[in-house]
Amino acid sequence: MEEDYYLTSINMAKTPEKKISIPENVDVGIDARTIKVVGPIGENILTIRNAVIGIKKENSSIILFSKGDFTKREKRLINTNAAHIRNMIKGTLKPYEYKLKICSGHFPMNVSLEKNSIIVKNFLGEKVPRKARIVEGSTVVIKGDEVTVTSVNKEIAGQTAANIEQCTRITDKDRRVFQDGIYIVSKGGKSVI
Repeated sequence: MEEDYYLTSINMAKTPEKKISIPENVDVGIDARTIKVVGPIGENILTIRNAVIGIKKENSSIILFSKGDFTKREKRLINTNAAHIRNMIKGTLKPYEYKLKICSGHFPMNVSLEKNSIIVKNFLGEKVPRKARIVEGSTVVIKGDEVTVTSVNKEIAGQTAANIEQCTRITDKDRRVFQDGIYIVSKGGKSVI
């Protein structure tokens, strides 16, 4: 008897939903499972692959909700996708900016742009230059010992910055002595150090 009551009370619980407000100068279009956000600076596209999550647009907000019964998993998926959409909207209003610092203590390294990659020459005296791929949709500017990565999409900017940092990764040496490399110093205006 008690078990039946417990099951019905769970099924009658309210389905979770997240409302994301849309600013006035941003246009959002929903086509099946694809959300396209167009703002004054650029545009972002997100495809929600999970069929459990429903998407609808009402007035000046996007609503993400669970179709049918829900569990903690669906709630997490809704919250994750809501965060992605919020980041997309923020990126179309103000681009995301990652700053990296070039640190060369032992050997003077040369960092340059070449098409869609960054070339690091003479890193720790190596003969073969190291390369980092610049993800399409991001712009990289090298000024002195500072590298700036900007993009409308937070994930693209972060991946490009990570590629640059990983290209100068040191293995088999003491990191306290060999501190050469290119390191992320700020992410989206927030200091990492």
